[in-house]
Amino acid sequence: MAAPKTILVVEDDPTMRQLLLLHLTNAGYAVRAAANGIEAGHAILGTPPDLVITDVNMPHMTGFELVAALREDPSLKDLPVIFLTIEGDAFERGAYLGAVEYLTKPIRVEALLQKVARHLPPGAP
Repeated sequence: MAAPKTILVVEDDPTMRQLLLLHLTNAGYAVRAAANGIEAGHAILGTPPDLVITDVNMPHMTGFELVAALREDPSLKDLPVIFLTIEGDAFERGAYLGAVEYLTKPIRVEALLQKVARHLPPGAP
């Protein structure tokens, strides 16, 4: 049996972070969490996940800054990233940086799981 795919959730709001962890874990993914972009950078460089879900507006380093930094590393340039935000106009900037999906808050669980499954199909090796 293949190990579950790993998702790193980067979210500064503890309640939102826990909700995402709960829903993704219940869907069968291995989930790690970071409270900001700096923590996420360390986590990704230590053991890269299969997918990153990141908030856009966070202290210390925005989600946009995090993804821009990741894209500078050739080994991480294809790491799929899903942006979370309350800002409807962030999609264009996220797409420019290479985001594969985009979710607006409040998040609908069905939409979250569908978007994740597009890039990490259940049972995929």
